[in-house]
Amino acid sequence: QVQLVESGGGSVQAGGSLRLSCAVSRRTFNSKALGWFRTAPGKEREFRAAISSSSSSDDPNTFVAASVKGRFTISKDNAKATMYLQMGRLKREGTTIYYCTARDGSSWKGLYEYWGQGARVTVSA
Repeated sequence: QVQLVESGGGSVQAGGSLRLSCAVSRRTFNSKALGWFRTAPGKEREFRAAISSSSSSDDPNTFVAASVKGRFTISKDNAKATMYLQMGRLKREGTTIYYCTARDGSSWKGLYEYWGQGARVTVSA
């Protein structure tokens, strides 16, 4: 019973910010690592960020792709069973579809096999 539902997609000007949300089924949220991928030219999916199931304010236990490091932040709200991707200083090439994902494991590192339906992001000039 893995459930991943993205929201928060939309349009933003280049250089602006946008926050994506992923509502996660409670059992998945508590036990599985979560992450964000996007579509990219020549690739089915491109990794953006990931967070381990044990993430907390004292130990975030996250990993962010080098291309967006310093601009994107991944986090979770335990009370809401929701994961977020805060995207800042967005570029036009960021216009694509972003997917919430999960894997059978607690660590962020590994194969992601469960996918949401995607959220479209449009970055204008």
